[in-house]
Amino acid sequence: MASILAQRAAGLQGFAAKSSRSGVESRRAVVVRAEEGKAVAKVDRSKDVLYIGSDQAALKYLDGTLPGDFGFDPLGLLDPVNSGGFVNPQWLQYSEVIHARWAMLGAAGCIAPEALSALGVIPAETGVVWFRSGVIPPAGVYANYWTDPFSLFFVEVVLLQFAELKRLQDYRNPGSQSKQYFLGLESSFKGSGNPAYPGGQFFNLFNLGKTEKEMNKLKLNEIKNGRLAMLAMFGYGAQAVITGKGPLENLTDHLANPQANNLWTNFGNVYGGQ
Repeated sequence: MASILAQRAAGLQGFAAKSSRSGVESRRAVVVRAEEGKAVAKVDRSKDVLYIGSDQAALKYLDGTLPGDFGFDPLGLLDPVNSGGFVNPQWLQYSEVIHARWAMLGAAGCIAPEALSALGVIPAETGVVWFRSGVIPPAGVYANYWTDPFSLFFVEVVLLQFAELKRLQDYRNPGSQSKQYFLGLESSFKGSGNPAYPGGQFFNLFNLGKTEKEMNKLKLNEIKNGRLAMLAMFGYGAQAVITGKGPLENLTDHLANPQANNLWTNFGNVYGGQ
């Protein structure tokens, strides 16, 4: 009887030791270690002071991991606490990048015809001020398109909606566009896992940013220039309403006579005094 009890006790000890080793191994299995040299980039904001809309709470979640993060969020839009629904911090960060890219294209596109016409690169009759190109019919319509501006606008809406819906699908399900047929180009839309920076042969045509450091620098430059472009587009619109002129003409008028052509005098002479 004593020998049987001794055998059972030894068996229980062996089982306990095995269970202990199994528990240790299972705990070890879930340990996640950061890859060497790949530490998360964070910024020490303990001494930062926000002079406009100062809120030290923003510095707790704006830790320097996003491109162009300078710790400024006076409205708390990127605060992960109580965020949810469609407009969340991830969507806001993504939409800022997309709006920045559109604004850079728009800022260049609005001034290019006016500038190229002034330089004599294109005929003067095609150097149409951006708001008289048909985008705002009451402000003026350019009559030499292949069709009327309203039909052209409709075609643009259809094409852009197709592209924007595919972009939205990629945001919701990154990489999904590589699984949908698109003229045999599906593999080019696999993406990088980050919808804001898909990469690939179309969205990184020149294969820029070969290292993580170079890519982060390019992302920072892009968002800085994009923010300036968004302000520029707002300025283009305000100048068009107030002066009735294009951005290049506004600039040359100001440089020719800064005292007579500036923000304050323009407010007193809205749309040329008409």
